[in-house]
Amino acid sequence: MTHPTAPGIPQHDEIAGAIPPSSTEHIDDALAVLIAKKDEWATLPIPDRRAILRQLIRDFSGVAEVWADACCEAEGLAAGTASAGEEWVTGPYLIIRNLRLLEEALADVATRGAPRIPGPIRYRPDGQLTVGVFPHSAYDRIFYSGVSAEVWMEPGLRREELPATQAVAYKSDDPPTGVALVLGAGNVSSIGPMDALYKLFVENRVVIYKTHPLNAYLGPILADGFRALVANGVLRIVYGGAAEGEYLSNHPDVDEIHITGSDKTVEAIVFGSGEEGERRKAERRPQLDKAISSELGNVSPVIVVPGPWSQGDIAYHGESLAAMLTNNAGFNCNAARVVIQHGAWSERQTLLEALRRSLAKVPPRKAFYPGAAQRHGAFVKAHPEAEHYGQGGEGTLPWTLIPDVAPTDGDEICFRTEAFCSVVAETALGGISVPEYLARAVDFANQRLWGTLNATVVVHPASLRDPAIAAAFDRALAELRYGTVAVNSWAAIGYGLVTTSWGAYPGHDLYDIQSGTGVVHNTLMFSRIEKSVVRSPFRIRPKPLWFPTHKTTLALARKLTRFEARPSPWKLPGIFWEALRG
Repeated sequence: MTHPTAPGIPQHDEIAGAIPPSSTEHIDDALAVLIAKKDEWATLPIPDRRAILRQLIRDFSGVAEVWADACCEAEGLAAGTASAGEEWVTGPYLIIRNLRLLEEALADVATRGAPRIPGPIRYRPDGQLTVGVFPHSAYDRIFYSGVSAEVWMEPGLRREELPATQAVAYKSDDPPTGVALVLGAGNVSSIGPMDALYKLFVENRVVIYKTHPLNAYLGPILADGFRALVANGVLRIVYGGAAEGEYLSNHPDVDEIHITGSDKTVEAIVFGSGEEGERRKAERRPQLDKAISSELGNVSPVIVVPGPWSQGDIAYHGESLAAMLTNNAGFNCNAARVVIQHGAWSERQTLLEALRRSLAKVPPRKAFYPGAAQRHGAFVKAHPEAEHYGQGGEGTLPWTLIPDVAPTDGDEICFRTEAFCSVVAETALGGISVPEYLARAVDFANQRLWGTLNATVVVHPASLRDPAIAAAFDRALAELRYGTVAVNSWAAIGYGLVTTSWGAYPGHDLYDIQSGTGVVHNTLMFSRIEKSVVRSPFRIRPKPLWFPTHKTTLALARKLTRFEARPSPWKLPGIFWEALRG
């Protein structure tokens, strides 16, 4: 989920890990086990797969506390704080939810031939097919009140063709098989494990998982959680950096690769590094001929639609924008990077002031991801007018806002480079009307900003009562070329729902990889996806768990994790209590 490409910044795979790299002999032995088991895994009966998933839920529940605590220690978070609750949400909670939804999906595959589609199946006015994938259950309706999500299928797909796009790996008389290399991410602890689950249970591959050097300390914990798969010989965990990644990528026993990381890392794998790699790319001569899927980050836009916002609305969305930056110390591929506003909106500066006040309330955090200080420095050097909130100290960086960035600069660092640290920019566009502004904002996001992973659009419901604005908004959703488009909420929600797809907008190739290729999560097992669209209320109540002023994040995250492991109505009162106190 990274794109740290500012000049002179070390790539993540150059970081030395705390756990020694795996030897080539160990890697060879691990691959030999996987090769021996890949055909057996491809034909393993669904009841056996479901039993493994249920065991994984139990085992990951058993390591949840030590997992979250290990992440807190590594990232400099004090135990028992709201920030520590983030590590529960982005680690144990998400993987256990993923496991439960996969188990339910396989139950449907066994009885119905495909996972149950929980929402409506519709054609848009332009003929594109959309499929409701959230809420998936009554509990989803309770916990995510007013939130809905659709998967938009490839244009031209017909409703009668939809069943054939689901659970494809489970429908063949000759099921797909092979060894997938998953190169783990270093910023969010659930990314790599969930990528591995997708390869195993949706695409039928056995997996060799190389931890990221930055969070290799999680390897033994993940091995405990994944022990049912390890015992079956279909998952192996190995360690190391660039050298081990290169050895694995070029290994004849590895059939395909999935990476969450930097576009530069993908290019190094495919074309090689240095001048030779650049020459190979220019000549379209890849040195590696293997299937590669990837998720590689984004300069994430937040498009603000003018409307009749109250002071309460402005305060709420000021904090929402701050949350999109400060979560995980800014080391998220879906962090807000460019806030786009209408220059003529009377509340533009008021919203910026609300963002400033919210940033000033959030204590700076350890800049745990390597290269952050250099990236931050590159942005501040380009914009000495940048505003800083909170005192950056040893190992920390201040939250940094760069307002009023000129939208016409084609080489603007804020638009072409993912900061991947504590920096957010703001720009303003013209337009004699809101519909014209919105069209310009979509074109700006599509044409000027790097990447196609996720975008957010914030719009007041009263604005949509104007037929012209409603039509412009609908066009915006259709025309935004992003793999996830979120309405009124941080686009990271598309990562967390898990029934939605997560990945770049389709169409990139190895010669212009940008945010990558392929999708993960997607527990309803669709192929032929264009994007996911998530809609939330203009103001979510109770306060969203990811807001920095939430008072009970840790207690609530723990209870939600235990609920996902074993859903029960008896657990609801305790969850409601913590949510309301937040």
